[in-house]
Amino acid sequence: MTLTQHAPAPRVTQPSSGDQAVLIVHGRDRTGIVAAISTVLGRHGANIVSLDQYSDNPQGGAFFQRTVFGRADLKAALPEIEADLRRELANGFELEYTLRDLSAPKRVAIFASKADHCLLDLLWRHRRGELPINISMVISNHADTAGEVRSFGIPFFHVPSSGPDKSAAEAQHLRLLTGNVDFIVLARYMQILSGDFIERVGVPIINIHHSFLPAFIGAGPYAKAKQRGVKLVGATAHYVTEDLDEGPIIEQDVVRVNHAHTVAELQRQGADVERAVLSRAVLWHAEDRVIRDGNHTIVFQ
Repeated sequence: MTLTQHAPAPRVTQPSSGDQAVLIVHGRDRTGIVAAISTVLGRHGANIVSLDQYSDNPQGGAFFQRTVFGRADLKAALPEIEADLRRELANGFELEYTLRDLSAPKRVAIFASKADHCLLDLLWRHRRGELPINISMVISNHADTAGEVRSFGIPFFHVPSSGPDKSAAEAQHLRLLTGNVDFIVLARYMQILSGDFIERVGVPIINIHHSFLPAFIGAGPYAKAKQRGVKLVGATAHYVTEDLDEGPIIEQDVVRVNHAHTVAELQRQGADVERAVLSRAVLWHAEDRVIRDGNHTIVFQ
């Protein structure tokens, strides 16, 4: 019997899960955008893992695309890939883009007050590996949650903030945050941030609030809602702007309630929705799934 010996197949180095990057592109829609991006990635041996796109009007409207791609030795290749993308997209395309290595999680600071349900939920999900973030610190205007936060191995900073003049507290916030975070989460932080702080901190800020607004503003919203006989309890996660609670919405959800629910039960239902909505908003922002366009968002889930 004659045995035929075959040459071994060439060995191909496959990218690991850590060798992936995300590319966000947005601008004016026109023919050839997807092909141009795919061609650049193909030239560099990158494999497209996922691709989502949206156009609000194919005839020159706004175009949005999120692409996750991988290749071996990604870190070494990224500068060349980015330079090639810059050249290609400058060739007649009216587009902006960001390119990020997914192996480097975004750094986040969490602001909180006395209510701990959203704060502890984020810490728990982070410890379980459900949120691809690095929590750099927790900052609170109350010391109540210091022990619980530190039990997660997270630095806790108590920065009192009261009265109409928040300048001293915000100056301390800026000293802690500058150069150390990529975004901020307000996990039921019951203080209003000044426009000066929002501008100077220079990173996105995500807030969570109950979806009664603007119907039941001020203290005791659940008691007011009970008096009105509400049938839905919800929550909204949004980006913070100078216009209070009017920034671009990232995520919302509701649960049904009825006349038999007490104020305490409404609060519990509301807390459950707030936790879920905020965690999804943080996850999607951390994975670059949210693209801001004016005062609204495109969210690729």
